[in-house]
Amino acid sequence: MAAERDDHGQAPRARRRGQGELEALVLSALGDATTPVPVGWVQRRLGENLSYSTIITILTRLHEKGAVTRTGPGRPVLWQSVAVDEADLTALSMRRLLDRQDNRDAVLSSFVSALSSDDEDLLRSLLNDAGPRSPAAPTAEPDE
Repeated sequence: MAAERDDHGQAPRARRRGQGELEALVLSALGDATTPVPVGWVQRRLGENLSYSTIITILTRLHEKGAVTRTGPGRPVLWQSVAVDEADLTALSMRRLLDRQDNRDAVLSSFVSALSSDDEDLLRSLLNDAGPRSPAAPTAEPDE
């Protein structure tokens, strides 16, 4: 049976994954680790055709987002997940964006006003379940 070809007689290219999808794959692999692991471990765990440099790039981005930690300057550098899943990663990203704003009230107000009524109800429920909280302390970046 002949391989499929496009209109120009070329074999179809593999679908290119988005950054978020790769981050989720790497986080999932790290989530399976019981201790900090080197990049090669992540690469083997994924069993994908991802280059070492691609995985380093994704780990570095996740580190910048606060989703993973890495050991100091020694070799090999070891990586460990802070975020458990894609929802955690999204929440970390939202928090980092909010932390960079001078007018948090305006940002939160704009965010809440754009929510659907179902999302607004869910947010109210989550806030009620969380109970009263003391004023938020400044967010610290995770230790490296």
